[in-house]
Amino acid sequence: MTERKFSSLSATEKIARAALGAVAMALLAGCSFIPAYERPAAPVPEHFDGVAEAAASPLSSWRVYFTDPSLHVLIEAALNHNRDLKIALARVEEARALAGIARAERFPTLDAQGSANRSRTPADLTGTGQPLVASRYDAGLGVTAFELDFWGRVAALSESARAQYLATDEAAKSFRIGLISDVANTWLLLTELAEREHLAAETLNTREESLTIIRKRQEAGLATDLDVLAAEGLAESLRAEWADLKRQRVQTENALRLLTGMAVTLPAPTNLANQPSMTELAPGLPSDVLLRRPDVRAAEQRLVAANANVGAARAAFFPRIALTTGMGTASQELSGLFDAGSKAWLFNPVLKLPLFDAGRTRANVDMAEARKVQAVADYERTIQQAFREVADALAAGSTFSEQVVALEANLRAQQARFERVKARQQAGIANYLEVLDANRDTFISGQVLVSSRRQLLSAHVTLYKTLGGGEE
Repeated sequence: MTERKFSSLSATEKIARAALGAVAMALLAGCSFIPAYERPAAPVPEHFDGVAEAAASPLSSWRVYFTDPSLHVLIEAALNHNRDLKIALARVEEARALAGIARAERFPTLDAQGSANRSRTPADLTGTGQPLVASRYDAGLGVTAFELDFWGRVAALSESARAQYLATDEAAKSFRIGLISDVANTWLLLTELAEREHLAAETLNTREESLTIIRKRQEAGLATDLDVLAAEGLAESLRAEWADLKRQRVQTENALRLLTGMAVTLPAPTNLANQPSMTELAPGLPSDVLLRRPDVRAAEQRLVAANANVGAARAAFFPRIALTTGMGTASQELSGLFDAGSKAWLFNPVLKLPLFDAGRTRANVDMAEARKVQAVADYERTIQQAFREVADALAAGSTFSEQVVALEANLRAQQARFERVKARQQAGIANYLEVLDANRDTFISGQVLVSSRRQLLSAHVTLYKTLGGGEE
């Protein structure tokens, strides 16, 4: 009986039943075209040069790593008031909202609906010779154009939006670590410039006093015009350098105020030699280091999003079924809207099957796959860049330590030379040009030493940043 009944169906009805059967099987099977995600291998060496195999030391909070109380005040102000950080955090909230919107597309939207409609048809159109006034009132609940996600297209778009949100969140964390590093480095630069400016001012006073002495000696016939001109040239060149250092210091103060949101009064810089030391860090193996960096994690989430977009593009080859349905009451009179017998319902599934689109769907798949290739390359490049930054920071820390020791010894030698030449000049054995030359070399050595001390401390700041910061 069943077979005869089925055979009597029209061809259209058979196709419709077959299509519904296929849709039901797909629904039960939970089809998805999202490719299985596999994290690409890190294209970097297994070890950092000069670093033995060892577990990485735990990264402490910046409050523990940076021990300078003045720097604590500045970093706190930056984290609370920096406008760029506020923008980054707002973008995270925007991405979170977009992910929520994409996730909501996987569920039907239920709306309460109410409508009233009155219309008048002219007499010559009614067929009865009398005008017709009609009224209709409706109230009910309904679902509009909900896509039945048999092929995982909507799920893939939701997964992509979620990964984009996570990537944005990691990017904000990376920006936050960068902001802490920028504040610390700018503070160290300000300290360096203040110290160098103070050193230049002291040396300028010494040279002006020497110039006064040489002019008196010239008047007494004990010094030549060449001695006076040499002393004047050294004094004025140092005056110009002093002015340059003052300008750099003020500009650095302005940069630090901008980083901190102009929320605090800048503390007075201290001597770099008296700066509190920072916590020593052992980087460990590259795999331990690089995968905890927020920028690497952000690049991986962008890759996850690109992978999901490939699945969504592939699913576009298959039919989409959108369902519109509603249930409620309807009546010609508002007072009879909820009377017995006023029940009304609507069931309207729509099947959309792509037949010809001039290659648009295929091109979308090609574009999604190309973007995935780009995301893989971006992830690998980010890891390589991270490896280089850590290696550079390690090299800078070790070499600047050696450089500072050598420059301290050089400064002691230049100071001893200056004192001896000055004594020889006072004894009439050496001329004053030798004194000025020794004084200039001592000043330059002091300036270079201060700069190298700042670079050594900045290398520790950079290492903290390149290792991905610490937990708060």
